[in-house]
Amino acid sequence: MTRRRAHIAMVGIPAVSHVLPSLDVVRELVARGHRVTYANGPAVADRIAATGAELVACTSTLPVADNDWPDDPIAAMGLFLDNAVQALPQLRAAYDHDPADLYLYDIGAYAARALAEAQDRPLMQLSPTYVAWDGYDQDVAAHLWQLPGADAYRTKFARWLAECGASTTDVDAFSGRPARALALITRAMQPHADQVDTDTVTFVGPCFDPRESEGSWTRPAGAENVLLVSLGSAYTRRPEFYRQCLAAFGSRPGWHVVLQIGKYTDPRELGAIPPNVEVHSWVPQRAILEQADAFVTHAGMGGCGEGLMAGVPMIAVPQAADQFTNADRLVELGVARRVDTPDATAETLRNALNELVADTEVARRSAQLRADARAEGGTTRAADLIEGMLS
Repeated sequence: MTRRRAHIAMVGIPAVSHVLPSLDVVRELVARGHRVTYANGPAVADRIAATGAELVACTSTLPVADNDWPDDPIAAMGLFLDNAVQALPQLRAAYDHDPADLYLYDIGAYAARALAEAQDRPLMQLSPTYVAWDGYDQDVAAHLWQLPGADAYRTKFARWLAECGASTTDVDAFSGRPARALALITRAMQPHADQVDTDTVTFVGPCFDPRESEGSWTRPAGAENVLLVSLGSAYTRRPEFYRQCLAAFGSRPGWHVVLQIGKYTDPRELGAIPPNVEVHSWVPQRAILEQADAFVTHAGMGGCGEGLMAGVPMIAVPQAADQFTNADRLVELGVARRVDTPDATAETLRNALNELVADTEVARRSAQLRADARAEGGTTRAADLIEGMLS
């Protein structure tokens, strides 16, 4: 098949959990011969460079470096709006003289939609988490607009839309469901999946090559079972939780434990490390999951997708944001137990693992969901659909 070489622009935010889900799609588009530019912050420049895409430096005001997000949802939404206001002039400086044939954008990158509409160019959202469904406005959005500060936020948003050159000037229409989106998650994780408009949204599943990973890992000889414990990249300042994990799983016969503690916890805070446990600030998670028998996860959408793709039973210990909803969804799917952090004692964690590995129905459901997720098409299907937008 002969493809027309196009300029495809991806616009994102410098949060690792928002960057990782689409990296393999970007890499595939580059491999297919397209010129891909990627507008994002310097903090994720190395990850972008590894795909072969050209970095378009675009600074961000989002608090991703110190993970200092406000608890108030309207205040958090305001941060994304403020970021869009300051990002749009940067995007215009890069793309007004070099417009893309197609713009791809992360759900948090409002400025990308404004730019594409101003240039009258096609646009596709790449969502790293679940998407809106029919009834979402009544189920979720209507509640948000009743919160303190919502009126001022909407007024500020409307003023920006009137001035920024976007053709969509209604706040609800602009910030609501896009005309075309790829959901980079497995459909099993989507709330109200049967109410999602599949004419505009396509679930392609997690987009990575299951045969490849950022690094390798060798299962120790004699390890009958492997357990991975990871709270992702952001909410990792949890020394007491890690100590409970060591007490729950350390020195457990037949089990080898890989404990990722992130960059915010000093290993010396954990005390004595049992001989069957290896502790790291970072691990090649997918490589380990492909060989693991269980997974303790914070239930971020990326971790959920990787766990489902590997067919590994999970203990979900949600920390923030959508992780609580994700944890409940994993339980509904029959592949996990939810343990909230205050309840995560050594005994509770140990009992949860015992229940998971002894339940044959959990094993059956894990295998079925693994097959379903891999059948959704992943990177190849996503790239095909993106190329379809070019025509």
